[in-house]
Amino acid sequence: MSAPRRRMPDEVRSAAVRTFVFLAFTLVTLIYATLASFAHSRALTPALMLTGLGVFGIVWCLLEVVISRQIAAQRRRGPGRDSPIAANRPAPPRR
Repeated sequence: MSAPRRRMPDEVRSAAVRTFVFLAFTLVTLIYATLASFAHSRALTPALMLTGLGVFGIVWCLLEVVISRQIAAQRRRGPGRDSPIAANRPAPPRR
């Protein structure tokens, strides 16, 4: 059996859910825009605008996921501990 996975923090999970909702919304508006294009409908312009807003929302939510994951990782490490990048740096030469 594999090791149990650690549960995501609440803020990361909620940001991931928002990203999924925006993705679903954008896919629905993209399908609607495609069908409106085939039908030569006047609804094409608002559908394309909503699709653009959905893409903007997806990017915003993905950035939120990345930032909240980094904040959660910093909380896990605790105050006063070095960052993981600092641990990989060679120590300065002693004189």
